[in-house]
Amino acid sequence: MAQVTIYLPNDLETTVKATAKALNLSISKFIASLLEEKVQNEWGSDIRKLSGAWDDFPSLDEIRTAQGQDVPREAF
Repeated sequence: MAQVTIYLPNDLETTVKATAKALNLSISKFIASLLEEKVQNEWGSDIRKLSGAWDDFPSLDEIRTAQGQDVPREAF
Protein backbone atom coordinates (compact mmCIF):
# COMPACT_ATOMS: atom_id res chain seq x y z
CA MET A 1 0.00 0.00 0.00
CA ALA A 2 1.36 3.41 -0.94
CA GLN A 3 2.00 6.20 1.51
CA VAL A 4 1.23 9.80 0.60
CA THR A 5 2.12 12.98 2.45
CA ILE A 6 -0.34 15.85 2.24
CA TYR A 7 -0.30 19.29 3.79
CA LEU A 8 -3.50 20.69 5.26
CA PRO A 9 -4.30 24.05 6.78
CA ASN A 10 -4.71 23.73 10.55
CA ASP A 11 -8.46 24.38 10.50
CA LEU A 12 -8.99 21.72 7.83
CA GLU A 13 -6.89 19.23 9.79
CA THR A 14 -9.06 19.85 12.84
CA THR A 15 -12.22 19.27 10.81
CA VAL A 16 -10.81 16.10 9.20
CA LYS A 17 -9.79 14.67 12.57
CA ALA A 18 -13.19 15.42 14.12
CA THR A 19 -15.10 13.97 11.17
CA ALA A 20 -12.99 10.82 11.05
CA LYS A 21 -13.46 10.33 14.80
CA ALA A 22 -17.23 10.84 14.49
CA LEU A 23 -17.32 8.19 11.75
CA ASN A 24 -15.16 5.88 13.85
CA LEU A 25 -12.47 5.79 11.14
CA SER A 26 -8.78 6.45 11.15
CA ILE A 27 -7.77 9.66 9.40
CA SER A 28 -6.05 7.59 6.72
CA LYS A 29 -9.16 5.49 6.02
CA PHE A 30 -11.37 8.57 6.05
CA ILE A 31 -9.23 10.42 3.50
CA ALA A 32 -8.86 7.26 1.39
CA SER A 33 -12.65 6.86 1.29
CA LEU A 34 -13.08 10.47 0.16
CA LEU A 35 -10.52 10.04 -2.60
CA GLU A 36 -12.08 6.77 -3.69
CA GLU A 37 -15.46 8.47 -4.06
CA LYS A 38 -13.94 11.24 -6.18
CA VAL A 39 -12.11 8.96 -8.61
CA GLN A 40 -14.70 6.20 -8.85
CA ASN A 41 -15.68 5.52 -12.47
CA GLU A 42 -18.75 3.36 -11.89
CA TRP A 43 -22.23 4.02 -10.67
CA GLY A 44 -22.70 2.94 -7.06
CA SER A 45 -24.99 0.03 -6.28
CA ASP A 46 -27.56 2.41 -4.74
CA ILE A 47 -27.76 4.33 -8.01
CA ARG A 48 -27.95 1.18 -10.12
CA LYS A 49 -30.90 -0.02 -8.02
CA LEU A 50 -32.84 3.06 -9.15
CA SER A 51 -32.74 1.98 -12.78
CA GLY A 52 -36.33 1.41 -13.89
CA ALA A 53 -37.77 2.57 -10.56
CA TRP A 54 -40.12 5.10 -12.20
CA ASP A 55 -43.01 3.32 -13.90
CA ASP A 56 -44.36 6.54 -15.43
CA PHE A 57 -41.04 7.75 -16.86
CA PRO A 58 -41.52 8.51 -20.57
CA SER A 59 -39.86 6.36 -23.20
CA LEU A 60 -37.16 7.79 -25.45
CA ASP A 61 -39.66 8.00 -28.33
CA GLU A 62 -42.09 9.97 -26.15
CA ILE A 63 -39.33 12.38 -25.15
CA ARG A 64 -38.26 12.88 -28.75
CA THR A 65 -41.78 13.64 -30.04
CA ALA A 66 -41.75 16.96 -28.18
CA GLN A 67 -38.56 18.06 -29.96
CA GLY A 68 -40.11 18.65 -33.35
CA GLN A 69 -38.21 18.55 -36.63
CA ASP A 70 -34.50 19.14 -36.88
CA VAL A 71 -33.32 21.99 -39.10
CA PRO A 72 -31.80 21.06 -42.46
CA ARG A 73 -28.02 20.84 -42.43
CA GLU A 74 -25.91 22.94 -44.75
CA ALA A 75 -23.88 21.09 -47.33
CA PHE A 76 -20.12 21.45 -47.10
